[in-house]
Amino acid sequence: MADTGEDRGASGTGEAFELPSLEEVQHWTGVIGQAQQMLMEHMAEAMAQAPAELPLPTMPAPVFPDPEKLADQQSELMKASLGLFGQLMEEGAGKEAARDRRFKAAQWRETPLFGVIADAYLLLCDAWLKGVDALEGLPPKQREQLKFATRVVADAMSPANFALTNPQVLERIFETRGENLLRGLEHMLADIGKGKLTHSDTDAFELGRNIAATPGKVIHETPLYQLIHYSPVTEKVVEVPLLIFPPWINRFYILDLNPKNSFIRWAVAQGFSVFVVSWKSADESMADVTMDDYVVRGQVDAIDTVRALLGVDHVHTVGYCVAGTALAMTLAYLAAKGEADKVRSATFFTAQVDFSEAGELNLFVDDEQLKLIDALTQGSGVLDGRFMAATFNLLRGRDLIWHYVVQNYLLGEDYPAFDLLHWNGDVTNLPAKWHRAYLENLYRDNLLVRPGALSIDGVPIDLRRIKTPAYVQAGREDHIAPSRSVWKITGHLAGPLRFVLAGSGHIAGVVNPPEAGKYQYWTCEAPAETLEAFEAAASETKGSWWPDWQAWTRALAPTEVAAEGARRPGEGSLPAIEDAPGRYVRTP
Repeated sequence: MADTGEDRGASGTGEAFELPSLEEVQHWTGVIGQAQQMLMEHMAEAMAQAPAELPLPTMPAPVFPDPEKLADQQSELMKASLGLFGQLMEEGAGKEAARDRRFKAAQWRETPLFGVIADAYLLLCDAWLKGVDALEGLPPKQREQLKFATRVVADAMSPANFALTNPQVLERIFETRGENLLRGLEHMLADIGKGKLTHSDTDAFELGRNIAATPGKVIHETPLYQLIHYSPVTEKVVEVPLLIFPPWINRFYILDLNPKNSFIRWAVAQGFSVFVVSWKSADESMADVTMDDYVVRGQVDAIDTVRALLGVDHVHTVGYCVAGTALAMTLAYLAAKGEADKVRSATFFTAQVDFSEAGELNLFVDDEQLKLIDALTQGSGVLDGRFMAATFNLLRGRDLIWHYVVQNYLLGEDYPAFDLLHWNGDVTNLPAKWHRAYLENLYRDNLLVRPGALSIDGVPIDLRRIKTPAYVQAGREDHIAPSRSVWKITGHLAGPLRFVLAGSGHIAGVVNPPEAGKYQYWTCEAPAETLEAFEAAASETKGSWWPDWQAWTRALAPTEVAAEGARRPGEGSLPAIEDAPGRYVRTP
C-alpha cells in the first residue's frame, strides 16, 4: 500500500502493520522449501560418501594474562564502546569502518545501525588481538600462531559475512525476492561437493585455446615432467636458451595466462628460445618421489636435454617459488660435481633458501600439523592439492575466502571469468614424502643454509659454492615468500647477483607485463648488507621489471643465432610428442 500520510500507526512514526498477501506467503514458503530440499539432498549424498574422520590439531593451553594489562584493555574497550552508542544519533556512524574494503559500500552508512555494527566489530577485533599480546608465558612462535588463529576467527565473524547484518545482502534479498539465496546455496553446495572454494567461472577457459595458449610442442617426457619447447616468432634468437622451472605446487601456466600477461609469450617475442617444464600432478606412482627426483631427474635432466638438443654448453634458468628453492639445490649439486658451467644464469622468482623468517607459512609447521599431513596421506602417499589450496587461501582469508562467500553465496552473483583465479583453482597433488621432508628440513629446521646438512642423490650441497650469476626478484607485499626472507639468498650465494624488489605480491609482482604499466620496482647499484639498507638506497622505476631482467640476461650472453632447425619445436633430434600445453597439465 502506498504511504499517503494518513495511514499511520499509534506512535505516528511508522506505517501500519500490513499482513503479507497469500501470494507473498506462498512465494517465501516455496523459497524456504526449495532451500530445505537442496540441503537434504546434499546431506544424503555427503553421508553416503563421508570419509574417515581426520585428527584435528590440539589448541594451546590457556595462559592467564597480566591482570593490570587486561584491566587497562577492558577500560579502553568500554570507553570506545560507549562512543559507539553516540554514533547512532550521528551521520558519522560507520565512517571508521569505511576504511575497510568489506564495509566500503554506501549501504553500511545509509542506516546508522549497520555502521555502528561494523565499527563495533572492528573495535572487538582490535581488543581480541591486544588480548593475545597480554597473554603471558607464550613462546614467540606459539604467540604468532594464536594471533593468526585469532585473525582467522575474526575474519570469519565479520558482520559482512552474515545475511542479517549485511545491508547489501538484505537489499538483494528484497530485490530478488530471495532468489539470490537460492543461487548462493547452489554455489555453496557445489563447492562443498568439490571440496574447495570456487573463485571463477570454471567454463570460461580452455587450456590451449584462451589460456596456456602460447604455441609450442612437448618434445620430452618423463614420469615426472613434460618439457615444452615454444615456437620462435623472431628470425634470430639468443644463442643461450631459457629454461623455466615453475613450482609443482601449481600448474605451470601461471606464466602463460592470457596473451597480454604471459611471461612465456613475452620472452619468446624478445628473442629467447624458451623451454618450460610442466610437472605431473602426483598420483600413487609418485608416492616415493623426493627432492632428489625434482632436482636430478627433473631440473638437471631438463638442463641436459635442452643442451643436447641445441648443441649448447649452457642454459639460462628461471625458478619460481619452490622450484627456485630447488634451483638453488640444483646449482649447488652441479657445483659439487664440477658441472656448474651447465647453467649460464639463474633467475629466482620469489624463492627462498633461508627459511628463518619465512612468514606466516611457518606457523603451519609443527608436530601437530605434520601428524595431520600423515593422516591425510595415509595409504596413498599423495597429498590432495585441495589441502594446500585451503592453506594458501587462509593466508589471505578476507580476499580468497570471505569475499567469495559474500559475493557468490550471499549475494548469489555469478562467478567472474578471471584467468588468474582459474589457475588458482586448478590444484595439483603433491608427493607426501617430498612435502613432509620439505616442511621439516627447510621450514622447520632450515637445513639448506647449513653447508653439507643436506645431500642430493648422495652429494652433500653447499650454497656458498654457487658462483652462477643470479637475478633475484622479490615481491614487496608477498605473503607467501616475504621479501625479507627472499633477500636472505643474497647472503648465501658467491657469484654476481642483482636483487630487484617488485611492487605487489607473490603473483602480481611476478606476472606484470610492461604493457600493463602497473606497479614499480626498486634496484640499487651499491652493495647493501640488509634489505632495509637496500630500500633506503634503492631507486624506483615505474612499471614492470621484465625489461630490466631481459637487459641483465642478454648482457651475459648477447650472441644470437638463426631461429631454424632444432630451434623450432620438433625439428631437431627430439620429435614433437604433442602440442603445448601437453597432457600433464590436464592430469588431475
